[in-house]
Amino acid sequence: MEVLKDCAAYLSNYEVLNILQSIKSNKKQKMTQNQLATITYQTIRYLEDTPCKRQNPEKIKKFLQAMESFNLTKCEKLTLLNVCPKTALEIQLIIEDSEDRLSNEEVDSLLETIQNCLGEQEEEQEAETG
Repeated sequence: MEVLKDCAAYLSNYEVLNILQSIKSNKKQKMTQNQLATITYQTIRYLEDTPCKRQNPEKIKKFLQAMESFNLTKCEKLTLLNVCPKTALEIQLIIEDSEDRLSNEEVDSLLETIQNCLGEQEEEQEAETG
């Protein structure tokens, strides 16, 4: 595998999972290299145990729109999307100089926004009613 354009774009875990699942399910593409098949399989197994399994394009769009009110870099937004932090400590570890850039209220608001956009409450409610 060859990198054609270094850092052309960053991908979320959700996007990586979808790409690998399509590669795996595409019967037309023969995986001649056993290593690629192994990497694909192991990466899918890992990503299916992360928050990206519950994400979809609508949730991601809603999340990115909600993040506009915060002064965050693209990489910080991507990391928040991939990790889905639940505590202020996790926010502090993800966002560079968060103590200077975000107040305690903004951190709480950020956590609430992440939970509202990417949280598991919708799936839990569907499971209870279904």
